[in-house]
Amino acid sequence: MLHKSIDGVHESDTVLRVLDHNAKITTRYGGGFVESIDGVAGGEPGGRVHDWFFYVNGVESSEGAADYSLHDGDTIWWDYRDWSAAMRVPAVVGSYPAPFRYGYQGGPHPVAVRCLGGGGACGAVSRRLGNAGAELAGTNGDRSQVRVLVGPWGRIRGDAAARQIAAGPATSGVFAGFHARAAGFELTALDPGGSAVRELGPGTGLVAAVREGDHAPTWVITAAAGILDRGDLRDRYAVAVRRGHTIPLPVQ
Repeated sequence: MLHKSIDGVHESDTVLRVLDHNAKITTRYGGGFVESIDGVAGGEPGGRVHDWFFYVNGVESSEGAADYSLHDGDTIWWDYRDWSAAMRVPAVVGSYPAPFRYGYQGGPHPVAVRCLGGGGACGAVSRRLGNAGAELAGTNGDRSQVRVLVGPWGRIRGDAAARQIAAGPATSGVFAGFHARAAGFELTALDPGGSAVRELGPGTGLVAAVREGDHAPTWVITAAAGILDRGDLRDRYAVAVRRGHTIPLPVQ
């Protein structure tokens, strides 16, 4: 995967213009849809539909690349993926801390940490976000707030945005599921096709981002506060955390 910091970008520049200056691309539909980047084109390899999608600060854009104007500090992620199991992955964790520091769609957003039985993890998350440049605010129901829910899944699952995870990746874009067990909920890892491939056992946490409609993203953190780190999250849709080690989701 290519990472590149680009200087000299102006606010009049669009995502497509910057991409065109830094890669070999082909487009469709009058130049508004990226067909290929450096020779990798959309299609159906292995019978599964693949295309290019782009994220700005961890949020899948609702605008085309030719229309999205850039702002200082924006992190752009072009992602080539199989979308047969999930047409949309509305938010990802892999651009941390950009969603909290720079916001999305043109400006920063206040960040609200909601503690749902997370204990000391809530304080750890708030400190990490503050150190990353987030503007922390109290939860007030404002749909423009980027929310961070910290606690066990049994408590978090009552939230409307987080509840999408239980409906599967076609709804949430998160390739993981929780299953009730005698001792609580346990996490199951899914593959890109949405099939369960690995039971991760008790105590496994999840760091994932979801988005309900056009609301700001909601991050879900269960038993994994210490993984709120750029090195652990970089280029990931979501991660499971087991015994201090990260497992990228979906499982390839």
